[in-house]
Amino acid sequence: MEKELPHEFMAMLCDAVGTEAAGALSRSLAHDAPTLSVRINSAKGATAPCGAETVAWEERGFYIGERPLFAADPAWHQGVYYVQDASSMAVGTLAAHLASRFFAPDATLCYLDACAAPGGKTIGAIDALGQRAFVLANEADRRRASVLAENIAKHGSPDVAVACGPAQRLGSLTETFDIIAADAPCSGEGMMRKEPEAVAQWTPGLVDSCAALQKDIVESLWPALKPGGIFIYSTCTFNRREDEEVVRHIIDITGAELIDIDAQLFPGATKGECGLRFLPGTVKGEGLFMAALRKPVGETRTRRPAILPKATPGMAEFARMALSNPADFTISANSAIRTVHSDAAARISTVKGLMRIGLPLGELKGKAIVPSHELALSTVLKPDAFAALELSYPAAMAYLRGEAMPDIPDGTPKGFITPLWQGLPLGFAKNIGRRANNLYPDAIRLRLQPSQLPPSPPKIL
Repeated sequence: MEKELPHEFMAMLCDAVGTEAAGALSRSLAHDAPTLSVRINSAKGATAPCGAETVAWEERGFYIGERPLFAADPAWHQGVYYVQDASSMAVGTLAAHLASRFFAPDATLCYLDACAAPGGKTIGAIDALGQRAFVLANEADRRRASVLAENIAKHGSPDVAVACGPAQRLGSLTETFDIIAADAPCSGEGMMRKEPEAVAQWTPGLVDSCAALQKDIVESLWPALKPGGIFIYSTCTFNRREDEEVVRHIIDITGAELIDIDAQLFPGATKGECGLRFLPGTVKGEGLFMAALRKPVGETRTRRPAILPKATPGMAEFARMALSNPADFTISANSAIRTVHSDAAARISTVKGLMRIGLPLGELKGKAIVPSHELALSTVLKPDAFAALELSYPAAMAYLRGEAMPDIPDGTPKGFITPLWQGLPLGFAKNIGRRANNLYPDAIRLRLQPSQLPPSPPKIL
């Protein structure tokens, strides 16, 4: 359906990208259907389908045709793949490129995704940087932060903390992060093809208020960046007020160095004075602007080391049983933190609104530890730590709805078990003999009823 774009928006668009490019972009926004892409989770053994069209700047991403019912696919709930716009995948690619350019190959990194929900760019950074990085994902809105935490749990990395609160407060973590990424709240012009409400809500006043907020967020976060560290600024909008003018403002007040981004890494992206633009109709994806700044190199402040809380009684022994490589981890309270990241995690542990830090292992109830859902979906769960039960498609969907599990096969050990779909855990259940109590978290249980499900899962991978 054709969309009528605001006249003031068109004037700002011409100023940002030029009259000819603005005309082509406006036609794409008004007439073209959005693209649809997913990124695979290679840490869970996923591979793209043979012959799939991959995203030019992200080998883990590929395009699909019509939108299926993702919620009807157990693999989606397991985090085997994540639905993400192709343009948004570019931020992780840029992070990996800048890390290799500015940091030693064996250096551990501390990474902040300051405006992280729903989590796609956080997952991209985790995939791009690997085990060398400890990532803090923050989101101001509590509802969106819950979605962020759910998506991080599905992905399965143990090297993540999730927090809920205004991004600006994180500036108090002075010189903690090697890389900070802020996909700042914006007027959403880049989503006009995908989301009709982005057209309806757009006004020049919204642009002005977003630009002011963006400047405040970046200014507030700047002290948390280490000297020589990298700041990746991005929006899903096109206008100069929220893009180039914000970048120039930060350069003026901080003395930051603008990093020249190699456009060859991102075929089709348009290079501007401060960064790259991804324009629908020119790239196969939605709208994105991204720029990179480097904090001047200087003497790092000396800080008193932070200390992680001690392990909950019995949690270290539980970790030795449950984790594939327990010697790689330090146990703090109820969580496992990779030891090489313990200093960064200790600093982050002081943040207000922390929802998780490292991998939550479980909860001590009486004398027993009840394993966490995050542990079940983790990429570091020891494969034979718990008895496993492979489920059929109808049984897997019933489990995701939170239903009790009848007809447990004879010989299945009593206690905690991991229901599987195609060899990977869906979560935990507790076998009490002939049936098992479902431990799938209430907040994320599937709302689809059997009558709403296809006879087999959507074919994505």
